[in-house]
Amino acid sequence: MSPSILMTLISSLATGTIITMTSHHWLMAWIGLEMNTLAIIPIISTMHNPRSTEAATKYFLTQAAASATILFASMLNAWQTGTWDIINLTYEPAHILLTMALAMKLGLAPMHFWLPEVLQGSTLTTALIITTWQKLAPMSLIYITLNNLSTTTLILLGLLSSIIGGWGGLNQTQARKIMAFSSIAHLGWMITISSIMPNIMILNLMIYLIMTTALFYFTNLSKSKTIQDTTATWALSPTLTAMMMILLLSLGGLPPLTGFMPKWLILEGLVAQDLAPAATIMAMSALLSLFFYLRLTYTTTLTLSPNTTQTKLKWRFKPNHLTLLMGASSTISIFLLPMTPLMLL
Repeated sequence: MSPSILMTLISSLATGTIITMTSHHWLMAWIGLEMNTLAIIPIISTMHNPRSTEAATKYFLTQAAASATILFASMLNAWQTGTWDIINLTYEPAHILLTMALAMKLGLAPMHFWLPEVLQGSTLTTALIITTWQKLAPMSLIYITLNNLSTTTLILLGLLSSIIGGWGGLNQTQARKIMAFSSIAHLGWMITISSIMPNIMILNLMIYLIMTTALFYFTNLSKSKTIQDTTATWALSPTLTAMMMILLLSLGGLPPLTGFMPKWLILEGLVAQDLAPAATIMAMSALLSLFFYLRLTYTTTLTLSPNTTQTKLKWRFKPNHLTLLMGASSTISIFLLPMTPLMLL
């Protein structure tokens, strides 16, 4: 793909998200979502193989259906209330439809089936865009309409997503599919707390974006597409291997690391609202996710695949990737927990 076309697509992607995040009118929000979808389709299908074409088609059909449902919900609401303002979503069938459509946009369970397949058919860089930037516009719509959405529905969607995200990742061997189920599980945590403490949802989203960006940078640099590939990471850089191990543990939510912070705050918020059963289910589902993160940690640092003498010298060569963003995001992903009191002020 030529740089000018890629620049046009990336700027359209950014513009679509910004239009959705800053709009007050449902039609403008819908236009932003459509721009976003249409800009990412050529990026997904850049590989020109049947797998990427299939991924692009699946992504387009799912997102188009979700966008059409959002437009239908806003028309129903405008018909009943006489206004197209996003904050005036008071008609009950409209906000139920909107919740389901945004769940489909994000890849929340039970509308999550497209996400692992689309990520598997994309490159690692495209998968990074889908799991990070593409979540911003639907999450901003959820944030804007929170006062009118059903708390029970959101908590149920969140619980289901965290369980399925953990369960689905258990039998995966492909790194991108594992990251897809990890994304579903993390979104489940965000949606569960969204209607109770929106500020914690935003904090969780920010930490999730930083940690996912760091992990995709690591996998891209080491070209790890399967669990077996991670066993050769040490040959590229011993430092990279150690950082990747700690980052995976942080994504799993183990205490001394950054990933523990959002889980801790969310469980505390749920218990404070007398939702101890929901908090217990969330904590148990986190163990499922932790299992496949630990499995990745184990293969990355504690096992070796059969290798030749030459691969042992790989780390001596200077990597030709820019590592500044990777260094910054991985540092934040590991050492942010002591800053928790400052973030809650």
